[in-house]
Amino acid sequence: MTHPFVPSLLVWLTPQRLLRASVGVALLTIALKTLAWWLTGSIGLLSDALESFVNLAGAMFALAMVTIAQRPADAEHPYGHYKAEYFSSGFEGILIVGASVAIFWASGLRLLQPQPLQQLDWGLALSLASTGLNGLLAWAMFRSARAHRSVALEGDARHLVTDVWTSIGVVVGLLAARATGWLWLDPLVAMGVALNILKEGGALVWRAAQGLMDEAVEQALLELIGATLERHSQASAGAVRFDNLTSRRAGARSYVQLHMHVPAQWTLGRAAAAREALEAELMGTIPGLYATIELLPTGAVTVFEQTQEKTP
Repeated sequence: MTHPFVPSLLVWLTPQRLLRASVGVALLTIALKTLAWWLTGSIGLLSDALESFVNLAGAMFALAMVTIAQRPADAEHPYGHYKAEYFSSGFEGILIVGASVAIFWASGLRLLQPQPLQQLDWGLALSLASTGLNGLLAWAMFRSARAHRSVALEGDARHLVTDVWTSIGVVVGLLAARATGWLWLDPLVAMGVALNILKEGGALVWRAAQGLMDEAVEQALLELIGATLERHSQASAGAVRFDNLTSRRAGARSYVQLHMHVPAQWTLGRAAAAREALEAELMGTIPGLYATIELLPTGAVTVFEQTQEKTP
């Protein structure tokens, strides 16, 4: 489900379509960067090409996980398959970490045995062309990830951004090596690239772990929920109040649970109508939200709450 104000182009650019495009772009950039490395002999461009293989594997896995996440709930998965996207984010992070280790190792070997660089103009042109493709795709992915609340798409976009910075760093290093004649600048820049993408890979793994542990929804969404509850409480002149709000996020879906206290003299029909109005506003305000509201008479405390109060 997407927000009604999302531009029609972003509605069309679904995570599946963009991840299919990511697979195609990864294949193209692998060809361009491998050719650039073959022409120049640059270890920096080789490290750039290696990361594009990671892009390809990550995009294919992300596409598979997004497809699984779209499956409807079933008897074995009554809450749906939304968390599949976190596996994609974690897998891509692990791939990035592995690529950074490989790049660092290859760079260390080249640093010990520097080699002359050849046909840099062609190599740099090919690298910059692939960088432009990745940058454009990453921009579209970030926009779509926010619109569709796709963790897998955002993870792939972040990976592409690291690839863009990798390519820029390699180009700068090669230009510096050509200008100064210091061949050791090429592997040194590649090492810096490896450390940079290692940080990004670790961040993706951490975020995936947080999502799998039922992390609360974003603070901005909690503030929207709080403002909605406050409006309903004021509309009832304080007769209705709310507590025990908990939330969690599972991929594109967000869940919120809370208690709604109403006057004991209200009829069940009136209380149910008030709850229905609140649920409708919450889910209308926040796309992808699933709200569960438990009705209680004013002053009532659940057994679970009583247990929590006794816990030291």
